[in-house]
Amino acid sequence: MRKGAPLLCAAALPLGGCASRPLDYLEGYSQASRPLVALAWGFSLISLAVCLIIAALVTAALMRRRSPEEGEALAVRRDGGGMRWIYVGVGVSVPVLLAMTVWSIATVRAVAAPPRKPRLTVEVTGAQWFWDVTYADPEIPAGRFGSANEIVIPTHEPVRLVLRSRDVIHSFWVPKLGGKMDMIPGQTNIHWIEADTPGVYRGQCAEFCGLQHARMAFTVTAVPLDVWQRWRRLQLSGALRRPLDSAAAATGQNVFLQRCAACHSVRGTGSGGNLGPDLSGLGARPTLAAGTLPNTPANLAYWIGHTQDVKPGSRMPEVQLRADEQAALVAYLEAL
Repeated sequence: MRKGAPLLCAAALPLGGCASRPLDYLEGYSQASRPLVALAWGFSLISLAVCLIIAALVTAALMRRRSPEEGEALAVRRDGGGMRWIYVGVGVSVPVLLAMTVWSIATVRAVAAPPRKPRLTVEVTGAQWFWDVTYADPEIPAGRFGSANEIVIPTHEPVRLVLRSRDVIHSFWVPKLGGKMDMIPGQTNIHWIEADTPGVYRGQCAEFCGLQHARMAFTVTAVPLDVWQRWRRLQLSGALRRPLDSAAAATGQNVFLQRCAACHSVRGTGSGGNLGPDLSGLGARPTLAAGTLPNTPANLAYWIGHTQDVKPGSRMPEVQLRADEQAALVAYLEAL
């Protein structure tokens, strides 16, 4: 277990059984997702009923069909009662489609705005191919801090999302917590999520955005409010800037500042790179490269030196380091 992880992992255990279906949109764990889940189930059942009716009618027509004997001409019937079936079909379809339309509009209205004003704002910027995350508290002007590919929220609290794109169109989607919202270059879209149950929820870009679109995932970790408040204080207190506990990690910090700080940042180090993800607290994140690899020292070392093997087309160059430099850099990043 990595430093900083026990606090959140223990609080997120109740949802562990859902990990096998991380993108199942037919399960909801929030006020925003439950109306959408009901709509999805309802439309699915209606569509299934339509398919069964059509299949039954086709089967009945095939069973009634009679092939003419040799030399026999079948009589052409001018009125075989076909119009009656058209009237029945239209008479049934119109009210069903009208009901589905009203249901859709009512659902959109129900999830358009949170039930109460959010106290927390999270700014999310989509990029090829990672998620830049910034926490902003309107009541604490100095309470901004960044992260990447992971969002931590308190349960039973609506969270305001400010969504932007750095390059192409992306789409923010956490199936178990709510609907999708596009992220369009040059435009700011407002969305919201809320989790009723502690757990780790999988998110995914839902708009094709290039070669590594499928490997642009993120997580939303929901924890009780008191746990979240302790976690935020930890982020703001400078605990991530504690003295490094090994010579290798201290050497790794120098390697980071020399070779990585132009693109990445770590709070408290003076690094200000913003082309790549913020690496503050990287050691506690569950995955690397936006959900591509489990976060282990071996995977981190391989990712640093073989980014194009792991994620072809990634904007991160392969960093060529000596073996001792790479080991020190991994020790430093895992210690964050």
